[in-house]
Amino acid sequence: MGAAYTPGLTVAEQTIVRKVRRLPLKGEVLVEVGQQVAAGDVVAQTKLPGQISQVNVAGKLGIAPDELPELLLKQVGDEVRKGEAFIQTRGLFGWFKSSLPAPIDGTLDSISGVTGKVIFRGPPTPLQKTAYVQGTIVDVQAEEAATVEVRGSFVQGIFGIGGEATGPLEVIVERPDQTLEAGMIRPEHKGKVVVGGGVVTAEAVKRAAEVGVAGVVAGGLNDADLRDFLGYELGVAITGEEKLGVTVMVTEGFGPIAMARATFELFRKRAGALASINGATQIRAGVVRPEVIIPVGPDEPFEAREEDEADNILQVGTPLRAIRDPYFGQIGKCVDLPVQLERLASEAEARVLVVEFEGGTRATLPRANVELIKG
Repeated sequence: MGAAYTPGLTVAEQTIVRKVRRLPLKGEVLVEVGQQVAAGDVVAQTKLPGQISQVNVAGKLGIAPDELPELLLKQVGDEVRKGEAFIQTRGLFGWFKSSLPAPIDGTLDSISGVTGKVIFRGPPTPLQKTAYVQGTIVDVQAEEAATVEVRGSFVQGIFGIGGEATGPLEVIVERPDQTLEAGMIRPEHKGKVVVGGGVVTAEAVKRAAEVGVAGVVAGGLNDADLRDFLGYELGVAITGEEKLGVTVMVTEGFGPIAMARATFELFRKRAGALASINGATQIRAGVVRPEVIIPVGPDEPFEAREEDEADNILQVGTPLRAIRDPYFGQIGKCVDLPVQLERLASEAEARVLVVEFEGGTRATLPRANVELIKG
């Protein structure tokens, strides 16, 4: 029987997930190994350098650059207030002196006797890194990072937008193919992660942002609606930095695609539990997937199966998802793995597989055009 190694999305009711919470610059890690943390707990913090502002002093005052040091009223490292004079000329016989105001609050960072410029740096910006998920600290890198281990359910999506958010999980549709419409989003959903079934409309996402919903999960999303509420065409860069007021994850793809029944039933089973969602996505090099993580409670049974290499083996019977047109997002299973290469419409030759989609339709696809569904 043929087989092939193929990466895939994870949909697991019980698994172990480790999230590394890393600072962009060295700072202070506030937790210890073995410590229990909540999703909102700060695990590390640092200070980002303040903004830089440059003043061409020599040009503005008509002086030589090498005159700067003796005319400055402030020295390198001194604090300044916006509008406060930091340099003053001698004037003529003590009269007609000229001065320049500091452009920002901060410190005088450096001067150049060559260019005649003075550089100011604004106050540093505090940055705190939260745990993001409820769990246990299992590793600490001094001044840099802490790793949180969480035991629970883990669902990866195919695409998302928006950053990290946390809230109680609530399924607000009855079927995995039911459209998530704006009228279903109510004020009581504020702060929650709501789950739809099929496609989520642009109006529903906008309504979710207005209400203050933490996150929206659905099977599909129309690309025209994506452009509508983003206000621009999304390129190939990583998502996750959008300021929409709500995080969105789709589990299947673009268009009116029903959520996989197993995924939908998992969300229904975990409804009411605290969920962490992140829409960050990158499909190309350095793949990043959007995700929903739902920790189990201390009194809930937990029996995670360790993932091994066999979890990524494509073989007959393996559930999978098409990730290229014209079958993008459709769910099915592998029914044959021909050994010989086949010529594609592009005239290239590639290894293929035969997939049977839900509903019985069969298609022959390049193996690179599918992704495993791991449970």
